Amino acid sequence: MIDIDDIDRQILRLLSQDASQSSAALADGLGLSQPAVWRRLKRLTDSGVIQSKRLRLNKEKLGFGVTVFLGIKLATKGRVSLEDFERAVKAIPEVQAVEHVLGLYDYRLRVVARDISDFERVLRRRIMTLPGVGDVEANVLLSEERRPGPL
Repeated sequence: MIDIDDIDRQILRLLSQDASQSSAALADGLGLSQPAVWRRLKRLTDSGVIQSKRLRLNKEKLGFGVTVFLGIKLATKGRVSLEDFERAVKAIPEVQAVEHVLGLYDYRLRVVARDISDFERVLRRRIMTLPGVGDVEANVLLSEERRPGPL
């Protein structure tokens, strides 16, 4: 664990809003020197606090207007391995996230599709045919608010 002060938290908040900001731009916004911000960024990256900078795409503008969360309970018959299921589900391009969870379902998937009929095609032809799939529950995303995290 690394000690993080208020300036580090401000840097992380600014980066969570726009990760493409340079250390010079961050320094201007914080009233610090560019080298001081660069050193802090390097320390946060080297320590693993900053793992990566990610590109966030607008799914709707790319033609993917529907997001569905699936709860998947694996069937107990045949005892499919978790690794086999995970490997197969990760190969489906419409599946954006695979989360192994504790509770009513074994997995939670985030699936994008062009529309509901496209989602139905993905569900029937790709997801329901995966090894070990038992019960499935679908929840269609109506709206989403992204929060930067616990800073």
